[in-house]
Amino acid sequence: MSSLVLGFQELKKTQLLLVGGKGLNLGELSKIQGIQVPEGFCVTTVGYQKAIEQNETFEALLEKLTPLTVEDRAQIDEISKEIRQFILEIDIPTDVIIAVSHFLSKYGVEHAYAVRSSSTAEDLPHTSFAGQHDTYLNVIGNEAILHHISKCWASLFSARAVTYRIQNQIDHRQVSISVIVQRMVFPQASGILFTADPITFNRKLLSIDASFGLGEALVSGLVSADGYKVQGDQIVNKMIATKKLAIYGRKEGGTETQQLNPDQQTAQTLTDEQILQLSRIGRQIEAHFGYPQDIEWCLVDNTFYVVQSRPITVLFPIPEANDQEDHVYVSVGHQQMMTDAIKPLGLSFFLLTTFAPMRKAGGRLFVDITANLASPVKREMLLKTIGGSEPLIKDALNTIIERNFIKSLPDDKNEQIPSKSNKVMSAAGSQTPNEYDPTIVSDLIEKNQASIEELKQNIVTKSGSDLFDFITEDIQRLKQILFDPQSTGVFMAAMNASTWINENMNKWLGEKNAADMLSQSVPNNITSEMGLALLDVADVIRPFPEVIEYLQKAKEDHFLEELVHFEGGQETQDAIIAFLNKYGMRCPGEIDITRTRWSEKPTTLVPMILSNIKNQEPNASYRKFEQGRQQALKKEQELLERLKQLPEGEQKARETKIRIDLIRNYMGYREYPKYGMVYRYFVYKQALLKEAERLVQTGVIFKKEDIYYLTFEELHEVVRTNKLDYETISKRKEEYKLYEKLTPPRVITSDGEIIVGEYKRENLPTDALIGLAVSSGVIEGRARVILNMENANLEEGDILVTTFTDPSWTPLFVSIKGLVTEVGGLMTHGAVIAREYGLPAVVGVENATKLIKDGQRIRVHGTEGYIEIL
Repeated sequence: MSSLVLGFQELKKTQLLLVGGKGLNLGELSKIQGIQVPEGFCVTTVGYQKAIEQNETFEALLEKLTPLTVEDRAQIDEISKEIRQFILEIDIPTDVIIAVSHFLSKYGVEHAYAVRSSSTAEDLPHTSFAGQHDTYLNVIGNEAILHHISKCWASLFSARAVTYRIQNQIDHRQVSISVIVQRMVFPQASGILFTADPITFNRKLLSIDASFGLGEALVSGLVSADGYKVQGDQIVNKMIATKKLAIYGRKEGGTETQQLNPDQQTAQTLTDEQILQLSRIGRQIEAHFGYPQDIEWCLVDNTFYVVQSRPITVLFPIPEANDQEDHVYVSVGHQQMMTDAIKPLGLSFFLLTTFAPMRKAGGRLFVDITANLASPVKREMLLKTIGGSEPLIKDALNTIIERNFIKSLPDDKNEQIPSKSNKVMSAAGSQTPNEYDPTIVSDLIEKNQASIEELKQNIVTKSGSDLFDFITEDIQRLKQILFDPQSTGVFMAAMNASTWINENMNKWLGEKNAADMLSQSVPNNITSEMGLALLDVADVIRPFPEVIEYLQKAKEDHFLEELVHFEGGQETQDAIIAFLNKYGMRCPGEIDITRTRWSEKPTTLVPMILSNIKNQEPNASYRKFEQGRQQALKKEQELLERLKQLPEGEQKARETKIRIDLIRNYMGYREYPKYGMVYRYFVYKQALLKEAERLVQTGVIFKKEDIYYLTFEELHEVVRTNKLDYETISKRKEEYKLYEKLTPPRVITSDGEIIVGEYKRENLPTDALIGLAVSSGVIEGRARVILNMENANLEEGDILVTTFTDPSWTPLFVSIKGLVTEVGGLMTHGAVIAREYGLPAVVGVENATKLIKDGQRIRVHGTEGYIEIL
């Protein structure tokens, strides 16, 4: 009997698989001093398993469900219905009936009970399953309760629960269901309490929804509820709703909806004293579980009862700080064009490579900008730097400043502020901009390339702890290269020249964003050259139909070796390998060292190559580059001619020519430091994977890729000791699955509040989607909404709409005529390449991939920064 039915007080934290998430939480709640929980018991999963075990009909039905995907809605509905019907018709095992009757006689069989489902995959920190399974209220009598237990078991296979499991890749056989039977309380009022505000995610702002009668009216959306916000011991906001209806229990069982009298409809459901009392209960429960909670409560004769508490699963974690002070964090992913979750090894490499004060949260990195906001001088500089490239972040920071969230400290008069913008014109040493040296770029590239070659030669001689020491040392060299003042100065000079051109051409000639066209086809841009180089690969393959036909079916990653069996195969193989030798370390999300590189999975390139063969003419790379170069030269001549007609025109033209030369000679280098970093990462990764192979051989890990779930320091320790607690890997894999589903905020505070910025612009069409103008021009075309580069099936003239683009997306840019992204800034990679290829582009368009449907015709206003759906 004991494992079939357990009273709330008997439940232990380890019994998730017996009583499910809801049951486990109720067991915990009933042990908290001072928290009132109506008494009850759980019919454990053992009862359900006994009912269905070794039943061939049930197994056959499950077999039909297994291969289905979310798209197979009709089949999901049909098979789920069959399974539910089957479960309702099977007999409840006799010993379950005896155990339930025993508990009911203890609590009083004449009482009314709530009968609730509690799945083993429900109310957990990473899957809520909220509302997926059934609840029945005011059930009276032994027979009725047993019947409703069957109904709860059947609800494990409601169509929505089955679909949710398919979406979350949870095996239907791996979940089970327990049933909670709990004494009913008949409340005057009930509702939901969130210990973190569900809108802003602020952990210090508690939110209460309250209405009269049973909470079902609220949960089912039947009534509007009062909304109260509490911060500390202060009610900071009250919204009193008009509540026309309420649900109450009936004496004979079941529930009924009643009309409220007019006075009650507009009355405040809870008194202020009750609101504060309830908020204290909420904080006590949150402290017990150690995580923000979503709590269901009832008010009976001035006593609050808690009937459920579950973790709030949608909250983005707060970046970890080492103190209790207020902090403000800005997303690194939004500036690096990589907002996906990063695995622990990837995070630790990026942290080793940066000087910035970064913190981890939700598998992402955030820069702690608190010190910058506290200093008036640094604050001004931060807003100026971030404002041009990321208006949404700037606006969010202004909101924080207006609230006085971070107290201003007086600046030290002697303080020198180190920043990139200080070293701006040290571009080419410390001279004025007209003394730049064009050879500086080729020298920097040669130096970087030479150090990579040296690294490749030396790393192959290292293994074990020596390898880790070697990589640690080489990362210092990488940092010197990345943050070399001369290197930074070069592209800062080009960026400042762009700003100068845009401001002055607008002022003197009334021309907006003139620098965009001047930036087309600049030399030494390693990223745009990559897109053109893939066009050259297509040119090599184009004359060989056998190779093209083979590539259309190529699935295996050893497809390169097979190529030689076809006419033109050797040439194709040589061309692809040459491309990989130069660019094979790239891939989407490349700042995460754990991501699969093109060299590791060359088939990734095949769709892009085939698309180039189909959509482009031979010699397209030369033509595209030359066309851009000619347009830039023509624009330069036109601007200089017009300037000369103005008062002091010769002087203006001379100053403009200096800035244009800076853009033309230095802007291409903007992409090189990151290329060097990613190249080094790939060299490190190959060496570490060799160590991982040894760990697999000695049985320390199961798969090479398991090392991705360790930090660099942890991996070093595992290699040194040949020991690993595998729980760490399993736990991190679970966490990563959760993090993948989260959307990182641009700006978050130490209270967990997500501050959302807005574009402050007027005179735009009513339904325009607003973003940041990063590459001039107006273009109309078919929107292709693409979330995964490998699924890109683009045709000439399409407009690419995606979440973000990093350098690996560049080969797609040769096929499109416009770009729209959800994330991005003025100087992020996608923006730079769009300008260089002459593609109108708007970035930072919130929810673009949801608001624009694939195949819709849209107009992209790259000069003004908005999109129209036509």
